[in-house]
Amino acid sequence: MTFRFSRVLLTSLLLGISLAGCSGMSSGVNSDTFKPYVAEVVQGNFVSKEQRQALRPGMSRAQVKDILGTPLVASVFHEDRWDYAFSIKRQGVAPQNFRVTVFFKGDVLAQIDNDELPSESEFVGRLVTKRTVSKVPNLQASEEDLKKFPPSKSAADNTRPSSTALPASYPALEPTPR
Repeated sequence: MTFRFSRVLLTSLLLGISLAGCSGMSSGVNSDTFKPYVAEVVQGNFVSKEQRQALRPGMSRAQVKDILGTPLVASVFHEDRWDYAFSIKRQGVAPQNFRVTVFFKGDVLAQIDNDELPSESEFVGRLVTKRTVSKVPNLQASEEDLKKFPPSKSAADNTRPSSTALPASYPALEPTPR
């Protein structure tokens, strides 16, 4: 009984010490230290403000497809409706979602329903992150800099002709059939 009690006491004591040691680590570790990488996720068809402005009621399905591209969702149950959706999720940037829905009557564009769409230049501006540009080093070497290095052996070897001649024929790779 005493052996079992001392083993349980020793196990709980070790567990308590290890947990107390882990709690002391939080003061030296920043919350950004172990931030996971989030991959950029781009889904759907981006439709710009310029593309939306090119649409006019009365256009055919083929004309709409030429301007907007193939719809992301073209349901069998809603043949007169095409949905264009676009979303982009990047680390450090708020998710961006855009939606355009076009409705047809027969083969003719009847109605357009959309979110507030950015122009192409506005959208590209949202994607580009500002980076600090450091001074670009000079990548040209002067004649004095080049004289500091010995000439390479490969350049000297290319000027001399090869002393060994290549064989006139090579052995067969596969055995000849009998």
